[in-house]
Amino acid sequence: MKFDEIRAAEERLLLSTYNRSPILFTGGEGVYMTDEKGERYLDLLSGIGVNALGYGHPAIVETIARQSRALIHISNLYYHEGQAELAMRLTERTGLDRVFFCNSGTEAWEGALKLARAYAGLKRSEGAKTGTKFLALEQGFHGRTFGSMSTTYKEKYREPFAPVVSGVEFVRFNDVDDLRAKFSDEVCAILVEAIQGEGGVRPLTQEFFAAARALANSTGALLVVDEIQAGMGRTGKWCAYQHYGIQPDVTTLAKPLAGGLPLGAVLCSEEVARVMHAGMHGSTFGGGPLACAVAVAVIDTLEKENLLAHATEVGDYFQQQLRALATRHDAIVDVRGKGLMVAAELDSADLAQAAVAEMLKHRILINCTSDTVLRFLPPYILERAHVDTTIAALDQFLAEHAANSAAPSQGGQIHG
Repeated sequence: MKFDEIRAAEERLLLSTYNRSPILFTGGEGVYMTDEKGERYLDLLSGIGVNALGYGHPAIVETIARQSRALIHISNLYYHEGQAELAMRLTERTGLDRVFFCNSGTEAWEGALKLARAYAGLKRSEGAKTGTKFLALEQGFHGRTFGSMSTTYKEKYREPFAPVVSGVEFVRFNDVDDLRAKFSDEVCAILVEAIQGEGGVRPLTQEFFAAARALANSTGALLVVDEIQAGMGRTGKWCAYQHYGIQPDVTTLAKPLAGGLPLGAVLCSEEVARVMHAGMHGSTFGGGPLACAVAVAVIDTLEKENLLAHATEVGDYFQQQLRALATRHDAIVDVRGKGLMVAAELDSADLAQAAVAEMLKHRILINCTSDTVLRFLPPYILERAHVDTTIAALDQFLAEHAANSAAPSQGGQIHG
């Protein structure tokens, strides 16, 4: 089918859930995607943080070919080789003890919420006063299933589907006093992202994160950390919480975990894991042989190619260049991030949307989140030269915007 036919068919057949850009991609290699006309696009979004190894990486392609010939799917009623092997790698790198595999980030978060509520029930049965309330953060985003959506802050995600799951209260981001005021023994878990993704690439402060850990410890509540976007090496460590020296009770992984195949994971401590028994939770497709084999290959490749250190080095360079750009353009009001999770905040939502559109004309893929934030989530194989190309295009756009803004209006002039 040609592009126009595909677009017409989608408009007729699919639910209207996405505002797609008018491009038909047909392939990719490295950090570039290719459209149906053969034009290449520098991908700084990587499928919203998924394609950590870029496109066509031999480790992924060869693993898919090999494993698909052997075994693609079996029921979780039986053993296969992949889950234990992947679980060993994940527990060794996160500092947690047990793993549950599912299909996506929102499912992983759903599993984490169920763990927290079930663990609170176990503690109550043992004489503790732990309640059922969740404390989540303003601007936080955790997914679109009912539980995940209920702990996601923005009304636009929750209001159309109300009433949402009850027992959630939101804390002002990085406000320790507000956290302390809202915390009590009615709270079963504090829910955070070490670095908010959809919320605008906003890192927790050390003080706030430490306070959350201390408060949870004081009552036996859980500290649950969403690493779906920031985890698996994107920030230069396996999990963003490792930058803080703070260990959660539960964490969630997904996006880059299986290199583009659907796979999520809930990880928890041995203490929390004791609440679960056969039949309490499950997944038909989660942790299948193909996804697990690819995830093992992704982890091994990240280490073999030293890509966590590379993400740190290129990410630092990216931020340096954006900050230099900010000294020339007042429209950039902040630059932040960690590793290859980078953001440049602009001074208006209209300008941010225009920047995304203009970068697309330069065949550079980025997106805008939290209205005013340009978000960069490139593959970990990004090089400095790709950063330079991006900065040059953004510099040109901002310079043209400034010149147009400064030009005197021609409207209302009287002639002759």
